[in-house]
Amino acid sequence: MNRRALVRRPSPRLADGLLTHIDRVPVDVDLALRQWEAYVAALQAEGWKTVEVPPAPDFPDSVFVEDTVVMYADLAVITRPGADERKPETAGTEQTLRDLGLRIAHIEAPGTLDGGDVLKHDGTVWVGLGGRTNQAGIDQLARLLSPLGATVVGVPLTKALHLKSAVTALPDGTVVGWDPVVDDPGAWSSYVAVPEEPGAHVVVLDDSTVLMAASAPRTRALYESRGLRVVAVDITEFEKLEGCVTCLSVRLRG
Repeated sequence: MNRRALVRRPSPRLADGLLTHIDRVPVDVDLALRQWEAYVAALQAEGWKTVEVPPAPDFPDSVFVEDTVVMYADLAVITRPGADERKPETAGTEQTLRDLGLRIAHIEAPGTLDGGDVLKHDGTVWVGLGGRTNQAGIDQLARLLSPLGATVVGVPLTKALHLKSAVTALPDGTVVGWDPVVDDPGAWSSYVAVPEEPGAHVVVLDDSTVLMAASAPRTRALYESRGLRVVAVDITEFEKLEGCVTCLSVRLRG
């Protein structure tokens, strides 16, 4: 399988990124760049070819490339971010995906959709309905993905920036989350609470390997006890901006 991942290097204005649920603290932009480079190297070491979207230095949040597109099979759904400041970020992502030969669709006004609100596993697509994503955006995504066999399910989101700020899924489909920011754990038939907020964020690299933040050692031990191999990366500067491991890349398969 040809495994590729979109990434986008941090803007020099990263420290000015938007915040919704946490207080602002100083961000070391130079350290963030080194952490981003290590994140990219970790993907590459696991057999993922990284494709860099052109930098967007005027947009502080542009490193969080996940929010600009939802991938399903060979269809790239270009999002319409809920924050007006982020809407221009999608142009570079779209051009990069066109250059890769992928099919393109769009979320249109009045719909809003952030890619970080979209969790996919085995034909089901859960979408957080909250501050950045509205019902019109969810409805449009459902219409676009239905022909591909996907079932789109809206879930409430009030306690976190994005759905994948609260929950992600392990390779076997078990949804993992940090209870204080999960509105309804019952939305998933298989749900496991984790002991640390960063531990709720995993990127599935293959059927037995996940990428996660180094700042969640107890959760790492939990995953390893389930037979998973864990690749841990340090992303502390992005966590200060409500970012996590999922935000920093978009996986393309096939």
